[in-house]
Amino acid sequence: MALSLPDQLSQLSAARQIVLSDPKLYPQIVSGILPIVGATAHLELQQWGAEFLAETFASPVIAPNLKEQMAISALQTLKELLDMPKEDTSVVKGVVQASASVYGLVFKYIIANPSDVPVWNNMAAIKSNILRRWDSATMGVKICCIKFVQKVVQVQTPGVIADPRRPEQNEISIALVPRDHPLIPPPSLEPEASGLLDRLLSVFQDNPNDAVLVNATLNCLGVLLRTRQSVANKIISAILNFHPLKQANSPITPKVKVQIKSMERTTRAVLLNVYRRNENGPMASRIKAYVDRMTQSRMEIFNEGGGRKRGLTSEPTDGLDNAKRRRLGAEVPDRQGAKLSPHGPNSLAQLYTLTDDSTLASFDVQQLPQDLVVSIAQGLLVHINQQELDKAINSVRSRLLTLSKTMSGVPPSGALGDDEEDYEPDFEPSEDREQILNRADALPPEDSPREQSEVALGPFELPQPPPLTVTETEEIGKGTIARVFGMMNVLKEPSAVKKQKPGLNRLAGSSYDQEAWITIITRLATRASAGLYDDTEHQKDSKAMLKATNGASTLSDAIRDNLFGFILEDFRARIDIAIFWLNEEWYNDKIQQQAYTSRKNGEDKGSSPKQYYEGYVLKVLDGIMPYLDAKDKLLIRFLSEIPVVSEQVLERVKSLVRDPERVDLCIRAIHYLIITKPPAREICIDAVEDLWRNYDDAKAPTTKILQKWRPHILPPKPQPQSQAQPPTQTNGALPPPAEPSDPRSPSRPEASSASAKAEGEIKSPTAGMPVAAAG
Repeated sequence: MALSLPDQLSQLSAARQIVLSDPKLYPQIVSGILPIVGATAHLELQQWGAEFLAETFASPVIAPNLKEQMAISALQTLKELLDMPKEDTSVVKGVVQASASVYGLVFKYIIANPSDVPVWNNMAAIKSNILRRWDSATMGVKICCIKFVQKVVQVQTPGVIADPRRPEQNEISIALVPRDHPLIPPPSLEPEASGLLDRLLSVFQDNPNDAVLVNATLNCLGVLLRTRQSVANKIISAILNFHPLKQANSPITPKVKVQIKSMERTTRAVLLNVYRRNENGPMASRIKAYVDRMTQSRMEIFNEGGGRKRGLTSEPTDGLDNAKRRRLGAEVPDRQGAKLSPHGPNSLAQLYTLTDDSTLASFDVQQLPQDLVVSIAQGLLVHINQQELDKAINSVRSRLLTLSKTMSGVPPSGALGDDEEDYEPDFEPSEDREQILNRADALPPEDSPREQSEVALGPFELPQPPPLTVTETEEIGKGTIARVFGMMNVLKEPSAVKKQKPGLNRLAGSSYDQEAWITIITRLATRASAGLYDDTEHQKDSKAMLKATNGASTLSDAIRDNLFGFILEDFRARIDIAIFWLNEEWYNDKIQQQAYTSRKNGEDKGSSPKQYYEGYVLKVLDGIMPYLDAKDKLLIRFLSEIPVVSEQVLERVKSLVRDPERVDLCIRAIHYLIITKPPAREICIDAVEDLWRNYDDAKAPTTKILQKWRPHILPPKPQPQSQAQPPTQTNGALPPPAEPSDPRSPSRPEASSASAKAEGEIKSPTAGMPVAAAG
């Protein structure tokens, strides 16, 4: 069943809303709409389709490749709508606008597909149809035709090629077309573009009084001036020969005045835009002189310079309102404000109302939301004038003083009835004059300060917050740690530029950069629980001590874990942080151990403090060693700058020899420690000896080191044997016979090596026990 026209229009509108929300659906919607809005459809559908196609191809949110595909499929429909015998103005306008957007896409498609003749024939037919109706069409269609011609001139004029290697990213122009292209040969298209540009510029001579056509042409020429420098001088010369104020010679009606001003404003905007982009160009002086001359002519023709406001008078006159008095510098009278009743009652609103405007005075501020009132008050307090505020405060103070003096001798309202207000009985004092004077002397003076009211508010103090539990404290501490590490990630890494160091007396963490935050976080991790072992005589409860110690250590361990993860995220750039942290850990362990020793000597028994340095050194080594290569110097730097190198650390380093590519790295690191760390020299030499004995790949480099530091463990070098000579008698005696060689002698390395490697074991010369071969 066929749908009615309103239903079809509603469905088309729904499809339009769908593609506006999701531009990826444009190809499907356009392919489904083209058969519905063709030349055989109702006029309303054609109007809707022409408008939709113009909007679609002008949309900047659609990808160029999708636009190109849709343009190829829509060409036939656009051609049929233009060729209809009964044409509608709105349909033609929409089709011409869509054709202007499509022309460059089709041109690009034909460059890559020179064999697709039907597509270019349809585009050529559309172009011919639009150019034919350019002069004879209605005004709205003419403006659309001008835009289409501007697009044709822009495409068929050589443009700038930004990157010849990537033509898909360059601007669409005839510069991308090969000289031997069969469908769009440049020798024939360039003269056509030049002729269309001349026809476009002819409006300045043929129709200089038609403001609509002139403004439309100027707006299109601005695009060509910006994108096509090859025709810029030609366009600027044509504009400079155009005089928009020429119509001023005839009688100036309001319509003519509006037309002249619009053309003059558009011309000035186009030329100033060109002038600002290139103030040193060859046409800059002509443009500047033209604009100045046109501005002067406009002021003379329309008398814009003679109708200005006169200057302010030097002296104020009587009868001026407060606003004009303020502008003229006259004295502004004090604010009167709302009138106060001397007999009362008066509200605070009346007391603080300083405006005479009844509308503002009657406005109920309580109707506004509280947050809106607060935001308005904050904005006013920021921009308020201090002098005006002082005047307002003084006005309120004077009103309050005046009201207090007035009501001091007046009885409260309502104390007397209406009938008793006029009653004046004879007053006969029961006391004589002296008694009255004595009573008056005993009264306090009138100018003495009044007693404070019983309802006066005292100082307000916030109540103390409830104490935090251990769990809440840990959660808050973890949140603080997370924020600190987030700040460290946001801050820039320390630059490689050499900075002047303040020296030993500098204050750590005072630069407010990443280094300062690192100092704070490392010392929080190492020294947060430093005071928990003090003042034990004041805290005899061992459970409380254990609870406090556990809480602090939990927070410190959380900081250490986060710091360890932060270093491993980029250990090459953050190796300085790791070294600084481990130095702090070693220092803290030493201080804690000294404090424990002093307490122990003073007969203060307690648990030994936990040592953190050794464990985290091994943890950092285990984290970075899998990522070290054979030529990496990071390990040597790390081992040389940490405070203590233990046997466990050397065991981790020795494990590198399991990888044949990293044997040299291991030997170089230990050799560097032998040279630069005398306290660790003996254990490092022991490690080298162990490598020499147990790892064949390490024998050659370790032998050189042992020759200097422990040459006695090396086997003696074999003596060079001389050539055999017959025994000669010396003084009639024979030489002594050679002793038989001992198989257990170290002079036979092949025998000792064979026995040492039997069953995958190696003899340890130190312990005399077989140990499993490492590696």
